[in-house]
Amino acid sequence: MAPTAAITMGMNTTTITTMAATTTPATTTMTDLRTQHHSRCIVCSPDIADGLRLQLVLDDQGAAAGDFACDARYGGYPGMMHGGIIAALLDGAMTNCLFLHGITAVTAQLVVHFRHPVLLNTTAQVRAWITQQDSPVFRLQAQLRQQQVVKATAKAAFMLPRGMPDPAMEVHL
Repeated sequence: MAPTAAITMGMNTTTITTMAATTTPATTTMTDLRTQHHSRCIVCSPDIADGLRLQLVLDDQGAAAGDFACDARYGGYPGMMHGGIIAALLDGAMTNCLFLHGITAVTAQLVVHFRHPVLLNTTAQVRAWITQQDSPVFRLQAQLRQQQVVKATAKAAFMLPRGMPDPAMEVHL
């Protein structure tokens, strides 16, 4: 049996199975938002044959987390993953973190720091989390790790697109 984690979201408590396909309010929200606003995403859509197919779940700290197989087809320099793929993974992880929290926003600014080469044919762990919420702007961070070493990090600002509902303006009675 896979480990489980309790996640508190407002007044609701949800149990998820870590790193496995589950249906929870967070993953249902993410799936709904991704289908409605992001269905052709080259990074995370399961329907794009040549896409990266990044799959993430909400971890026990409220971050989006998942594993990614760094296949040889994603290479840049010999033995190393292409920097554009790394940037796309980190951006996609932050986007999906927002989806997991019920927020649809677009990247306004992205800064990536490449710390060490990301090796091909080695699994990486991708994780993203919200650091600041000042709707309509959301600030996030992400990291890509391999073999317990942080290989790349990113910071980004996301904005609510025009015409999208502002989650901060919802009234709960």
